[in-house]
Amino acid sequence: MTDETDLSPAEAKVRCGFAALAGRPNVGKSTLLNALLGQKVSIVSPKPQTTRTRIHGVLNRPGMQITFVDLPGIHAKQPRAMNRYMNRTAISSLADVDVNLFVVEALRWTDEDERVLEALKQAGLPIVLLINKVDRAHPRGRLLPYIEQLAQKAAFVEIVPITATRSASLDKLPEIIAKHLPEQPRIFPDGQVTDSPDHFMAAELIREKLMLRLQEELPYGLVVEIEGMGDSEDEPGKLFVQAVIWVERAGQKAIVIGKGGELLKTVGRQARLDLKAHFGRPVHLELWVKVKEGWSDDENAMRKFGYES
Repeated sequence: MTDETDLSPAEAKVRCGFAALAGRPNVGKSTLLNALLGQKVSIVSPKPQTTRTRIHGVLNRPGMQITFVDLPGIHAKQPRAMNRYMNRTAISSLADVDVNLFVVEALRWTDEDERVLEALKQAGLPIVLLINKVDRAHPRGRLLPYIEQLAQKAAFVEIVPITATRSASLDKLPEIIAKHLPEQPRIFPDGQVTDSPDHFMAAELIREKLMLRLQEELPYGLVVEIEGMGDSEDEPGKLFVQAVIWVERAGQKAIVIGKGGELLKTVGRQARLDLKAHFGRPVHLELWVKVKEGWSDDENAMRKFGYES
């Protein structure tokens, strides 16, 4: 019989499994994931529904490996195929993990929060309630009654107040989550932080800069497609990236380009910095803006852009 102490770190049994980050749009799920991992694997913006698909982030600690699953925000209104896709992706994922992390905002409870909780109950898995943004809870005296009220809504296995933007409040969270994971060998190698392909990460980092720069003017039906990516032939050591920004109407194309092309140039400069930081080498980035009429309500077009049901 093999003694467990003889096994390599990858083979030894640890607390290892999948934990989904579930909640309504804009409660801070992606910010929390990035803070726990100490690097960006999921883009963040103030705009709701920034996260459109399921994203994995792997946290390795002694005795544990937690694969977080960042999900699109579950929302009530589903006017387009894209909205329906995001809801299907999020809700179907809740039963495919070991524990669900329900993220809510301190002192706020909405119909969409209720909708998420019902989906979590139907999944039938342990639920850890994470009450985010507690630093913004004023007056502080309202926080404890709010927590007590939420505790009556479901049989949560843990209730943890946090602030995703303050790492000190997250120190004990991995240990709390790991208690609800099975004991098994690590699924991913120690150094792996995400299984998202490079093309996906490049497209997402560019889309993030567009969302941050445009804010209210941002066309909802905007997607970035990487058409080419690889080593630069002219500049050794540099990564060459060609990307198309797709919008749904001709008028939106002008918004993204900006007067005299200045907005697109600014987005390109900001995206290059993030791409350089992510890939660890200089980047040559080329951007184009094109129109695909009504793509976010066309399931065939969505599949072309990688949004598979």
